[in-house]
Amino acid sequence: MIQHLPNDPVMLMSFVNTKLRDVCTDLDDFCATYGVDRRWLESKLHEAGFEYNKEQNKFW
Repeated sequence: MIQHLPNDPVMLMSFVNTKLRDVCTDLDDFCATYGVDRRWLESKLHEAGFEYNKEQNKFW
């Protein structure tokens, strides 16, 4: 389902954070729900300067 995610890193981060806040319990749940490889997602967002914070359950 990766083709349905926003390509722009800022929009992707916003999308992921919204789903983490409203739908998914954590990043693993998000990845399972949306069929996304966690390493790919974290790498793509890391390249744009974002990192996942487990305690806050969001990228920033």
